[in-house]
Amino acid sequence: MFQLHHDAQLEPQTLNGVVVVVLFNFWPQHRPWVWLHLMQGPGRYLKTVPGLLFAKIMGSGDGGGFGLKPSSTHQGLIFFFDTPQAASAYLNSDDLQQIRSKAQDWWQGLLGVNSCRGSWGSQRWTSEGLLDEHDSSPASPPIHHVASLTRGSVRASKAMSFWRFAPAAQADLAQAPGCVLSMGLGEAPVLRQCTFSVWKDTESIVNYAHQGAHLKAIAAAQKHGFFTESMFVRMQVLHMRGSWAGRAFDANAPVAHALGLAT
Repeated sequence: MFQLHHDAQLEPQTLNGVVVVVLFNFWPQHRPWVWLHLMQGPGRYLKTVPGLLFAKIMGSGDGGGFGLKPSSTHQGLIFFFDTPQAASAYLNSDDLQQIRSKAQDWWQGLLGVNSCRGSWGSQRWTSEGLLDEHDSSPASPPIHHVASLTRGSVRASKAMSFWRFAPAAQADLAQAPGCVLSMGLGEAPVLRQCTFSVWKDTESIVNYAHQGAHLKAIAAAQKHGFFTESMFVRMQVLHMRGSWAGRAFDANAPVAHALGLAT
């Protein structure tokens, strides 16, 4: 989970809304169906999903990790919606239910952006003014779980250097105190990488980010200019559910009910 430096480029467009992340570990027998369904998705149905501003269908490394060997069963969806209601409608949709039914493990989260550095596809994210009603609701418990998403477009000339640092940082992430879920994702092999993780609290993220292999990776990325574009997003978890790596998730149920999400 590198905290990345963003190269000076044209001012990115700001998208205001909420993030949806869905992770899958599909049953091997469903791989052909999943591949055809998701790979056709952007042109076939994602463009018609109400409120969808940004969509990425991501692959993953072996076992859902962060590595050069690809996984044949792990994939992830990273979407950005203009409102929590539009995001909730997708999370409750028949289409997503059909995809989830093909998975032996899946996790879904609805996330509000707390901070964003850099950009993805010349777009940056914010949730300004959209989460106040949920933050202040007396029926909602305090938001403890937080999440981070880090992505970068690696310079081809720097790829070998980048991959010398990445595996160690990812190994530390999986074992970091307070990290309850992590997955390595790839928009394209080798050069366009992403890490998503969920933590019990902000303190846990900060402790991980400022020590060990991750700190060395940050310093190397900034010194050697690994990336043509990068983004680091810290988010609050409004809703999550599912089962991942033997762990069941069901958090912030009052928030979920307020948004019309099943728990």
